[in-house]
Amino acid sequence: MDDSVFDSYLRRIGATRSSSLAELHERHLLSVPFENLYTHMDTRIVLEVPWLHDKIVAQRRGGFCYELNGLFAELLRHLGHHVDLLGARTIGERLGPPLDHLALLVDGTWLADVGFGAFTSRPLDWKSREDQRNPSGTFRLADVGDEVEVLMNGRPSYRLDRRPRELAEFVPTCWWHQTAPESHFRTQPMASLALPTGRITVTDKKVVRTENGHKTSTTIEDPAAAFLEHFGLHFRQSKASGVLRQL
Repeated sequence: MDDSVFDSYLRRIGATRSSSLAELHERHLLSVPFENLYTHMDTRIVLEVPWLHDKIVAQRRGGFCYELNGLFAELLRHLGHHVDLLGARTIGERLGPPLDHLALLVDGTWLADVGFGAFTSRPLDWKSREDQRNPSGTFRLADVGDEVEVLMNGRPSYRLDRRPRELAEFVPTCWWHQTAPESHFRTQPMASLALPTGRITVTDKKVVRTENGHKTSTTIEDPAAAFLEHFGLHFRQSKASGVLRQL
């Protein structure tokens, strides 16, 4: 992929080639939504860089971890960074399966993640085991055997395997998340984006906005109109199938 492809990506997130890793990370979170709409449509997610670029940059859509971090890794590599893809198991009521999540180790020093929704706004120091504070909260990395656990505000978010992976290795779990009834991404369509002082999240039922610590929730009747208004995403819900389809 040539320079113009990555220049268009930089314009998409409002950054430049001279932007620092922290600036790229923050600008990405403020510009590209974390969203799962394709899991509620008849469109298959393809973990190949040209497809991801077309979706996220050309179509100005978002995605989930495999898509967002997968493409962000290519941008960082193009800008001269060494990037390893790391597989992780998310931690909720129980520990998720291997490769349940994709995060990035940049230059062997920074843990970057623009694909976990409401999470760290800046890369985390990979070698530190002390508290790391930023506008999104307080984070800590902890060694758990051969793995590294990432905690946000004292609660574990996911556990990382240190072994570098290839993007293709995440295809099976990506497919599972998009198709399995048990996948939490299948429960409801949603899109979420960081704001300078908070966050906005839209589902098929409500709009939740948090600014300066103040949260408001508004019930909606037309999800398609809400996704269009707040994220510029054009959708309509199929009454026959109960899934969202792209216009």
